[in-house]
Amino acid sequence: MRKSRPAISATTVLLLALTGCSSAVDAGKLLPPPPPSTASSSSGGGSTALGTNPLDNPDGTKPGLGPITSAQDLAKARELIARVRTAGKGPKTGYERSKFGYAWSDAVDGVPLGRNGCDSRNDMLARDGRKLTHKPGSTCIVTSMTIYDPYTGQTVAWTKEHASKVQIDHVMPLSYDWQMGASHWDETKRKQIANDPLNLLPADGSQNAQKRDYGPASWLPANKAVRCSYAVRFAQVSLKYALPVTTADKKVMLAQCGG
Repeated sequence: MRKSRPAISATTVLLLALTGCSSAVDAGKLLPPPPPSTASSSSGGGSTALGTNPLDNPDGTKPGLGPITSAQDLAKARELIARVRTAGKGPKTGYERSKFGYAWSDAVDGVPLGRNGCDSRNDMLARDGRKLTHKPGSTCIVTSMTIYDPYTGQTVAWTKEHASKVQIDHVMPLSYDWQMGASHWDETKRKQIANDPLNLLPADGSQNAQKRDYGPASWLPANKAVRCSYAVRFAQVSLKYALPVTTADKKVMLAQCGG
């Protein structure tokens, strides 16, 4: 005789609900942070659940921004930041976002992922997000995902209906770039720094709003674990585009990595 299946208890139903068996994703809902990776944090360790060590990601094509913790990598971080040139800020006069091209344009030459058929915002969501869903008929437009935000240390469930919950931060802000020398560039170079994956990082919208166009001396991520990594990424952009930082910013950048 065929055995009947045991009835599902109310307790089991409750456990299923609590463990997230629903397929719905609540926009902006904070999830438990991913468990720390057991991979080495030394250079060459690659990407982990908490993002990529920036020393292992010189072109910005690997996901996220992972912490730098080993003594060896902290020394390398200080050496990289030490190479950054310093200068005083120029005037903000004449700055407009449009001077750096149409926002999130794909029509940019000379940067990774340029002209790949997807705009740079969706490229960054796809680079750093997990469990992606896309708009029907599109392979580019991300409509939901989970993403680890390095600036807060939280994993967020995100949907396009509440797009501003996750914003794309220009690590080296465009207004800052303008004041440090980009005002003298042609539009082609300004479009590159505005859409270069090295200078783009999906992050918590409120953190991005707090940052404004400040350098590291005036703003650092709330998550202290990535402050050295943030300083390294700021330095990587500075060096790639031959833009100086202020003396105060460089001092703070070095301090985040033990300098």
